[in-house]
Formats: sequence, C-alpha cells, structure tokens
Amino acid sequence: MKFAEGQNTMSTSVSEARSPIPLLFRRHSSGEIKNLTSVSSSLLPAFGTVVSDGYSQLNKYIIVPYDRRYRWWQTFLVVLVVYSAWVSPFELAFKKVATGSLLPVDLVVDAFFALDIILTFFVAYLDKDTYLLVDDRKKIALRYLTSLWFPMDVASTLPFQVLYRIFTGEMHRSEAFGFLNLLRFWRLRRVSELFTRLEKDIRFSYFYTRLAKLICVTLLAVHSAGCFYYWLAVHHKDSENTWIGIEVEDFQNRSIWLGYTYSIYWSIVTLTTVGYGDLHAVNLGEKIFSICYMLCNIGLTSYLIGNMTNLIVHAAIRTFIMRDSINEILRYGSKNRLPDGLKDQMLAHMQLKFKTAELKQEEVLEDLPKAIRSSIAQHLFRHTVENAYLFKGLSEDLIVQLVSEMKAEYFPPKVDIIIQNEIPTDFYILVSGSVDVLSYKTGTEQILSKLESPQMAGEIAVMLNIPQPFTVRTRRLSQVVRISHHHFKQMLQRNNDDGKILFSNFTQHLKGLKKEEQDEIPYFSELLEDLNSECTEPNETQNQRVPNYHGDGKTEGTPEASRPLPSTVRIRVTIHEHHPDESTKEGSKGRLVLLPESVEELFGLAEKRFGKRGSSILMADGSKVEDLNVLREGDHLFFV
Repeated sequence: MKFAEGQNTMSTSVSEARSPIPLLFRRHSSGEIKNLTSVSSSLLPAFGTVVSDGYSQLNKYIIVPYDRRYRWWQTFLVVLVVYSAWVSPFELAFKKVATGSLLPVDLVVDAFFALDIILTFFVAYLDKDTYLLVDDRKKIALRYLTSLWFPMDVASTLPFQVLYRIFTGEMHRSEAFGFLNLLRFWRLRRVSELFTRLEKDIRFSYFYTRLAKLICVTLLAVHSAGCFYYWLAVHHKDSENTWIGIEVEDFQNRSIWLGYTYSIYWSIVTLTTVGYGDLHAVNLGEKIFSICYMLCNIGLTSYLIGNMTNLIVHAAIRTFIMRDSINEILRYGSKNRLPDGLKDQMLAHMQLKFKTAELKQEEVLEDLPKAIRSSIAQHLFRHTVENAYLFKGLSEDLIVQLVSEMKAEYFPPKVDIIIQNEIPTDFYILVSGSVDVLSYKTGTEQILSKLESPQMAGEIAVMLNIPQPFTVRTRRLSQVVRISHHHFKQMLQRNNDDGKILFSNFTQHLKGLKKEEQDEIPYFSELLEDLNSECTEPNETQNQRVPNYHGDGKTEGTPEASRPLPSTVRIRVTIHEHHPDESTKEGSKGRLVLLPESVEELFGLAEKRFGKRGSSILMADGSKVEDLNVLREGDHLFFV
C-alpha cells in the first residue's frame, strides 16, 4: 500500500545519496486541496522554515498519517473498536459466546488490528521539535518499538485462547482468557482521538458531537458494570444466593439475553440512583462491587453533569469562540452574497487562527488579513465608490486604494453622523438609507438638502480644510463607508493626475450646490476662485510648483514623506491686511487662500486681494515670515 504517491511538496530536496540523518518532511494533504476549510486538519509550519514547490516525495512505501485514505482506514478501525469494547466484557460474563458464535468474528477483527500494527511501521511521524514529518524507516520502527503502544497493541490483538488451542490441542475455557481479552479496551484511545478531531471539524455540530461522546461513555459504563455484576453471580458458590438467582431460577442455563437484560437493568437503575430494590446485592462480593460501582458513579455523574453544563453555557470557551466566529462569517457571507471562494478563505483563516491559539472574540473583519478584507470591500463597495461624484474618472489603482481603506458602518435613524463646525476627520459615502443636511441659524434647525446613495457627506470640509459647514443626520437605518482625512490626502500625494480630476469633480459639485448651502461655506467665492485656477492650470506648471524641498532647502534626494503636499492638497492660510495687534479694532475676518510656493507670489496674492502689496509678513504673535515651509494649515498671516 503506497499512500505517499500523489503527494505534492512534502519534503526537503533529496540528493542522490541520502543522508544518514532522517529527512524531515512538511505535512501536506493528498492531492489538490479543493476546499480551503481543510486547513482545519493541517499542521502549522515551523517559523523560519522555507519549503518550496520543488521538494521530492516521501520515501517509497511511507504512509502520510494525514492522507485521506489512511484517515478512512483509521475510521474503519474505530468501528471495530466499538465492537471490541462491547464484546470484551460480554464474553467475560457469558463464556459460551467466547468460544462459540463470536469467535470467528473476534478473529477477523483481530486480523485487521494486526494489519494496522504492520502498517504503523510505515507511517511517518511528526517530530515535535521541528513540527516536520520524519520518513526514515529505522527511526519510525525504533520509535514505535520503544513506546508503550507497541506491546499494548500486540497484547490487545493476540487471540490467546486460539493460540492455546493451537499449542495444546484442546479448547480451554479458563477465566484468564476472559480477563486477557479485556486488554482490547486499549483500543478505545482511537475513539477518543476521533471525537477530538470531530469536535474541531466545522462540518459537524459541536453540541451533538459532545453529546454523542457523553452517551458513548455512559453506555460503556453501564454495559461493563452489568457484565461484571453478572460474572460475580455466575462464579458464586451458591447461585441461588445471588442478586439474579433469587429472581430467576437456574439462570445460568437460561437464555444469554435474559441474563444480559437483567444485568443492564440493574446497572442503569444503580447508575441513575433510582434503586427500586427489586434487584439488589445479596452476598458479600456483590455488596462490595455495588459499593465500588456507586462510588465510581459519583465521578461519572459529575463528569456527565459538568460536560452537559459546559455545553449549555458555552463553558468550553475556546472551541465555542472558533465555532461562533465561523458562524458569524457564514452569516456575513450569505447576507452579503460573497463568492464561495472568498468565504472559504475567511473560514480557512479563522480555523488557522484557532489552531495557533490566537483567536479572540472580535469583529469578523478585524480577524481577517488585509488582503481578504480588501477583497470583501472591493466586492461590496467598489460600485458605490465609483458612482460617487468625487471619484468619477479616477484611475483604477486609486479606486482600489480608497476602497481598501474605507470602513463600513451602520447608523440608526435620527443619529448625527457629522456635527456642524467640528474638525473634519472623515468623510462618508452612503451605501443605503438617506440623511438630511442641516444647518443651525440663531438656534433654529434648517434642512438644506437630502442625500441618498451614492451621495457623499463631509467631503466639503475635508477638501477645503475647514470646519464642517453642515450637520448630517440619518433619516432611517443607513449604511455608510468612511475614509480617513489623513489616508485620503496621503493617497492624493502619490496620484497628482487623479488629484486634478478629483478637484475638477469637486469644483463642479460646489457650483451645483444650492444657494443656502453655499452661504454656509466660509470664503466660498474665494475658495471657488482658487479651485478654478487650480483646475485650469497646466500640468507642467503644477509639476514645476512642487519642488522637493527638505528642511535645509535642498531639492534633490528628498524622501517622499518630507515633501510639501502637491497643489491639489496645498496648505490653506488666512491672510489679513493689517497688523496683528489691530485685528480686534478692525474686525476683519481675513481671506482664506491657498499658500503659493514662494513669498513673492504670496505678496502678489495679497495685492490682488487687498489692493496693496505690503512690505513684510507677520504671524499672529508678531514674528516675521521669511520661509513658507514653516507655515502650517490654518495659520493667520498679516501684511504690513
């Protein structure tokens, strides 16, 4: 049986002469992984280990422990383990079936487990230090032979009664053979491993998997105790002075299933502490066994009640966190009609985080890598963003960047999204719902307009670098996507051509505003005039006006982060035609302008606005301005 054939990218590269040191191989599933959720059964790679696609196969005839075919073989053995767990105490209590009808079945089952012992010598094992698979046959055999598993596997598989008959020529029904058959309980570890794997398999309900496990534990305890109790009655010197002898005459010669029914009835009644009294211990041996059984029942009952409580209150918190998060992903994907491939990536990542014990109960999207979040955002919001007036005609690259940085939010009805006169930090695009644009005058609220998808809110303050001119309030449940002022300007710095298109769209939008809305924007006419000049200025002139100034005045080799903003997002300042000490006397509000690239241009701009050129520029504290690079957004400049 060559389970390793068809495996891809399993090991490190192998030279023609193999090293005596055992090769370590990274685990890989057999064949192509079609369902990304299969990562739940995969091993995590060791940090710093590089595995390329050119790795060779495992050694010949070596079995990958996670191969699908080997997993099916293990599952088949679990079915045989269930039979072994039932038949071992049953044959101890009823010796006639051990050498009769069940003997051929026992031999067939033992043959399968003997075959599994042989296969184990060819199954690669996981090195716990490197988390890689070892395929060296000598290492595999040495590890198995020196572990407890090998002698116990052999002892639980040997048909001792048949071997005795082969060597002696006679069939012996000694009680020793019955107790030796109880070694088959060692095989129950396979059932425990199966349930552990099923509890983390999202294809199966965690609740019902745990419930099935508890039922199996209970049935095994009931069955084993009943069989042992019957064995005590059979081997007592006075069969009538036993718990079943006082109820059933000559019970040893009656039907096997009659005795088994009485035994299970007594076991269940005792386990549930009902105690009807119809079947009770009579002799000393039965009383001692009943005492031990009831003491064990205390622990078993505590185990069952504790586990059921855990299931009800989600006390098994770590696994429940994983499954609850996966359910949230499934609902999120179904509600938003995400493609199956994208949902599979989300599920695979969530299971991977659970295996690394790094999963925390957070919002679904916050637990996903940026690439998956970006893909989800593109699928959900790109169409809305492209239809927003501000972004029409922009390049695909900038659209992708914008959508990736946007955050989706829900707002209930009658909630203020933006408050008038607050500092602009974000702007919004409506995906669904509607909002009212409001202004406050002399304490009264006035509705200026109504916005619906895919219109925008808050972008005027962001684009003009002014406080929010309006209050925006939801009319009904609304979904919006939000982008940060800071991220938005960073993107424009790297996309000057797109910035010109964007400002052209913005200028056209400002011209189309209602008169009431225009009146709420401070310095509207001056700002619109500046925007018109920016949009009509040739690209060559704009490029010339963005020198790469550094702090020491150098213009070459300057990092991108130290350059001033391009013309599309230049600094805006307020200019005044008087001395800073005279501001309170004159009561002038000044003029908001875009900061030019030189002091000479700034003097010319002041002459154009005020009709006089001035000889010097002062700050509000009276200091003289000699370099425009030291100015910041919103500074007040005074020409004297």
